[in-house]
Amino acid sequence: MLESYFTGLVVCGGIIVAIGAQNAYVLGLAVRREHHWWSAGLCMSADVLLLVTGMFGVSAVLLSMPSAMEALRWLGVVFLAWLAALAFHRAAVGRQGLSVGGAGASTPGRVLLATLAVTLLNPQVYLDTLLLIPSIGAQQQSTVTFAAGTITASILWFSLLAWGGSALSPWLSRPLAWRAIDGGIGVMMAVIAVHLALGAPMAA
Repeated sequence: MLESYFTGLVVCGGIIVAIGAQNAYVLGLAVRREHHWWSAGLCMSADVLLLVTGMFGVSAVLLSMPSAMEALRWLGVVFLAWLAALAFHRAAVGRQGLSVGGAGASTPGRVLLATLAVTLLNPQVYLDTLLLIPSIGAQQQSTVTFAAGTITASILWFSLLAWGGSALSPWLSRPLAWRAIDGGIGVMMAVIAVHLALGAPMAA
């Protein structure tokens, strides 16, 4: 069961650490100290709701449909391999450091609305939380501990963004830092993809 927990932690962590609009927005707020905990808290809540819905709704259906489970396993392999390839490409060619711009006169309400937009208007979040992650979780020895691991990853990540954004802003402005981050993401995604492709359940 402990392995299921750490699998959920690594799978979800590897996916959400890949910086996108949502994470960049929260990190930008954190660097400017502009209602960043409101934004991070909303991201955590949205993740918990979507992950629980996916794990205990979608995964229950998958368990009763072995053929769908097998198809989703290979979908997961392809998707994770694609994420790994993108991350390795970014690590190879590099990209600019995080641009945080100047602070605006945002209110908590405006920050929350913008956070909802970058969270819920991204189709990727539904593929991750309602399809990809549950398809992996359904193969675990314990789906409950796997789900706990995914939720822990979300809480830790957004807490890190909110708490550490300001302190890390000089480092995050360096393109070399993003090469290291993208390289690590690529390795994690590739390892998980290979594990799924071999057909072995990711549990003891």
